[in-house]
Amino acid sequence: MLIDNDRVLVTKWSFSDGAETGWHRHGHDYVIVPLGDGKLLAEEPGGGTREAPLKDGVPYFREEGVEHNIINASGGPYAFLEIEIKR
Repeated sequence: MLIDNDRVLVTKWSFSDGAETGWHRHGHDYVIVPLGDGKLLAEEPGGGTREAPLKDGVPYFREEGVEHNIINASGGPYAFLEIEIKR
């Protein structure tokens, strides 16, 4: 965890190849900022999966309530910043 205050929670996630976050539900809107090119695999409720190719420095936004398990499918170590927006 890099920042935790009344407005935001910023966490740096670093994964070895094949490592997983574990199943979780996001309690806040959030932005992901990739720290390199890579690929993540999202396991979703109901058994579906989705590949997420990521580009260095190109962020994306998701709303509160997303539930998934994220797996590093980049073929090597991978890291990103997660910025959660508190209300």
